Amino acid sequence: MHNILAIWRREMRAYFVSPIAYAVLTVFLLLSGFFFYSMLNYAIQASMMQGQFSAPQPMDVPGMVSRSFFGTTSVVLLFMIPMLTMGLFAEEKRRGTIELLLTTPVGNFQAMMGKYLASLTFLVIMLLGTVLTIGALFLYGNPELKPILGGYLGLLLYGAALLSIGLFISTLTENQIVAVVLTFGVILALWLIDSFSSSAIGLTRDVLSYLSVIGHLDDFIKGVIDTSHVIFYLTFAFFGLFLTYRSLESMRWKS
Repeated sequence: MHNILAIWRREMRAYFVSPIAYAVLTVFLLLSGFFFYSMLNYAIQASMMQGQFSAPQPMDVPGMVSRSFFGTTSVVLLFMIPMLTMGLFAEEKRRGTIELLLTTPVGNFQAMMGKYLASLTFLVIMLLGTVLTIGALFLYGNPELKPILGGYLGLLLYGAALLSIGLFISTLTENQIVAVVLTFGVILALWLIDSFSSSAIGLTRDVLSYLSVIGHLDDFIKGVIDTSHVIFYLTFAFFGLFLTYRSLESMRWKS
């Protein structure tokens, strides 16, 4: 555990020494704020227009905004997550320090978990930054807390699964740009599986729907915490970490 914390501290320090981390955090928060403002403005205008041209109908404006916000944030994370994982092992390979890391008493598992937990911590910091934005709903309305908490839990599990894939791909190359492109391509394909499933039939459709990383997020955004979705994301993250561990093992033998 001590070695994992040492790697975690090292990676967190590396994140905040690099300008990339600040750029990712800034762009993510700016995009989140922009989309939140756009959705809130649209929902308010729709509510006002409905009151002008028809009998007043109650509209859950905070609920509409929060659901749209979490859905859009999941798309933004597709672009941000590859940048969080691109240098975790690729930079070690480029500098030639990967051999030193793998031959020390730290061990593959501890090195992997230290780096993974660092990327997960940075993701948590990113999500916490949006709390102030979503908090505006409580100033001007009375939103339900459960869908908001469910949305954040879903985004955290969704992000944890995608980070494990990015971590694995980072072990395959020493070029950070290649790691970013490959990671984005893989997670985009996993995200688009849900669209492909609509044109499939039978068992194929069921399998594709289950493998869609975005399909399991919908219930969280609605405030429904289904253990099957939690298990899916945790299993997905475990699978990504397993691939990472096996990749590190192969590098240890080669070195």
